[in-house]
Amino acid sequence: MRYNGDKLRHFALPLGGLGTGTLALAGNGALRQWQLHNIGNHEGHVPDSFFALRLSRVEPPVDEIRVLQGPSSSPSDTPLVTDDVVPAGEARLQELLRPFGEPTVTATYPGARVDFGTDLPISVSMDAFNPLVPSDAEASSQPVAAFTFTLHNPGAIAVHGKLAGALQNSVGWDGVTPIDGVANSLYGGNTNRVRRHDDWTSLVMENTTLPADHPGAGQLVLTTDGAGALTCAQWSRPGEFIAFLNGPATPVSGASAPGTTWNGGLAVPFHLDPGETTQVRFLIAWHFPNRYVDFNQFGPRHDYGHSRFWLGNAYTRRTPDAVAVAESFIARWPSLQALSTAWADAFEASTLPGEAGSRLAALAADVRSPTVFQTAEGTVLGFEGVLGASTVMWGGRYGGSCPLNCTHVWNYEQTLSRLFPALERNMRDTEYDVMQAPEGYIPHRVIAPTYHRQLWDVVIGGPEEPALDGMLGNVLKTYREVRHGAGLEWLRDRWPNVRRLLAHIRTKWDADGTGVLRGIQPSTHDIDLCGVNSFMGTLWLAALRAAEEMALLLGEDAKEYRTLFEAGSTAYDELLYTGEYYRQILSPEEKPDFQWGDGCLADQLIGQWWAHQLDLGYLLPKDHVKTALRSVLRHNLRTGFDDFDHPYRVFADEDDTGLLMCTWPYGGRPDIPTRYCDEVWTGSEYQVAAHCLYEGLVDEGMSILQGLWTRYDGTRRNPFNPIECGDHYIRNAAGWSVLEALTGYRYNALTATLTFAPLDVARTNSDWTIPFVTPTGWGVATKSGPTLTLTCHTGTINVQTLRADGTTLPLEHPVLSGKPLTLPLQP
Repeated sequence: MRYNGDKLRHFALPLGGLGTGTLALAGNGALRQWQLHNIGNHEGHVPDSFFALRLSRVEPPVDEIRVLQGPSSSPSDTPLVTDDVVPAGEARLQELLRPFGEPTVTATYPGARVDFGTDLPISVSMDAFNPLVPSDAEASSQPVAAFTFTLHNPGAIAVHGKLAGALQNSVGWDGVTPIDGVANSLYGGNTNRVRRHDDWTSLVMENTTLPADHPGAGQLVLTTDGAGALTCAQWSRPGEFIAFLNGPATPVSGASAPGTTWNGGLAVPFHLDPGETTQVRFLIAWHFPNRYVDFNQFGPRHDYGHSRFWLGNAYTRRTPDAVAVAESFIARWPSLQALSTAWADAFEASTLPGEAGSRLAALAADVRSPTVFQTAEGTVLGFEGVLGASTVMWGGRYGGSCPLNCTHVWNYEQTLSRLFPALERNMRDTEYDVMQAPEGYIPHRVIAPTYHRQLWDVVIGGPEEPALDGMLGNVLKTYREVRHGAGLEWLRDRWPNVRRLLAHIRTKWDADGTGVLRGIQPSTHDIDLCGVNSFMGTLWLAALRAAEEMALLLGEDAKEYRTLFEAGSTAYDELLYTGEYYRQILSPEEKPDFQWGDGCLADQLIGQWWAHQLDLGYLLPKDHVKTALRSVLRHNLRTGFDDFDHPYRVFADEDDTGLLMCTWPYGGRPDIPTRYCDEVWTGSEYQVAAHCLYEGLVDEGMSILQGLWTRYDGTRRNPFNPIECGDHYIRNAAGWSVLEALTGYRYNALTATLTFAPLDVARTNSDWTIPFVTPTGWGVATKSGPTLTLTCHTGTINVQTLRADGTTLPLEHPVLSGKPLTLPLQP
């Protein structure tokens, strides 16, 4: 997908692996949002870290040094976002070094190409990426940012010069405290050393004065494969680096003084005759092992004295330091780049409609942002998002939002479960082994380290008591993991936990066995729902169906779940369906505060969305479901927010189109309505849009998606950063279901059945090409005329039964990587 002009203003593509931290490639080619130091901070800036070019020509004479950045854009003043913030260090650098002209960026996550505009007699482009290999979590957890520069001389006269990279030694930094040049109170004792290995020249950045367990301890590496690379190992001011590019540098040795650090730089000489092209690679690698519990957790405050609770990072257990990281990655650079490019190309070359390919590929950034990390012992932990401009009113600007593993927000997430199912399954294990209370309930947050007392019988926060929707989601996610490769043995081990959880839910919210949940129902809206409502009700019905299926898989009697489901399905429809949509009804003693009553809730059928993904069938009458979805679009999808009253957070404004959480089309809005009713959540938009597509309401679903994607087109918001209660908000990861709804994709690992049935909008005439992911590998399916070709790019595709466009084909062998399989679809 191409970005230029105003669409570059908020463009910031994260470069970093699963749980490694990230830095961002800005739309002008600059490096921003440095979040390598175990904390989320979208405004984190490491000065004097950039690429530059010195270009010379004998006659006509040219001798210029330019920073490899386009001009910085002016901010858009969009509410609650910071992706357009130009760091002060970048602005000062561009005052000293002239930037290139405005670039054009072509990007499909996880990579981007920047073509720099220039009046110089040379063309320059930069390709940047971090490896993303679905179903291979280790390959996708590389703490690196990789850059390939292509220099081309289009003219008739030879040119020469130096391509340079500069990086500040930020070892010891906390990721938050502002850095002024090389000055920061956390610096001191920093050293940079030159290392040459094979054809690579590296600067190794360290601080050996720090204790091994210091939060900022670690290592950075800047390295290049450029032949004859020159080094300027330690410098303090950009003017010194410019002098180095103009001639030999005076070496500086020794550790940096207290309160300061060193910058380092490499320069690769080049000579290009007319028409010649050369490529130079640069790599930034990092290794920061000491992640601590440095965030405020929910629940009662405890006095742990002087303890510091170390969590560590899984990625640092694989390699001892950044030098080893760089060497390991360099050895696999071509293959990892090929696999990552193939993934991006699979989306861009697909028959998905319009910009859907690029947009859906970007969803992987959610789970590879600082929102998610993995401890040294392997526990997968996730915030709801990264604190930022949308959270300053309550949670601050830096760190993780709403720790940890919030079950009700993660109810929406589907991306991690598809791309890296073993990591998603780890979260289920944590829920059952750590979070589940003896009484059977599961609090909606986990306390880290996980050996601490969990949130049992205490006020939690957001909401106060364990969230019911989160617990219902636990059941659904358990069945999802079973279908997606966890296997029957894992289910057999987890089934007692599921039964205890369901027994608790039934005892507390349906003691009479009516199939309908009643009473106080803590929810993702951070309040207690009351009465009978289809938001909680459809999750409940879907959970009963999932429990029925799991019981049958284990050979147990599932009648109790079927009986409850049938009773509940009938009751919910009779009680709540208005002929247009599903309302909420309260008992006489229940107050309307924070409820929606006769309102139209966007997420009123969230359980049906889950049911479609898990092949659980309809929970409520099909025609009522479709009518209710149409009503949600008619009443809640708004275009133009200039005259709209935003009582809380602003996620859509001006001429935006967005799906409001709740409206009251016929009046009856409570004086204190359900919290967040006037907001637009990308995760809910993806959920409702996918549900529309599952129902065949294609125009309705695409209208939601187009509104969302236009809001996040780079002009006023970042295409790679959904914002809600923080940046990179994980509810947005519901979007993966849009891909599956568009393509009619299903995979059931229990039966090794693979299904494709793309909607007409995802076809070119009757043919189609779509990417897909299974637990053991990913590939591309292409229907061309009467044949179907499966191409596996990574791992294997284990399939015994293939269904495509209504044709069922048995397969005897798995599809192997590099060995496409072509099959006839008609006898």
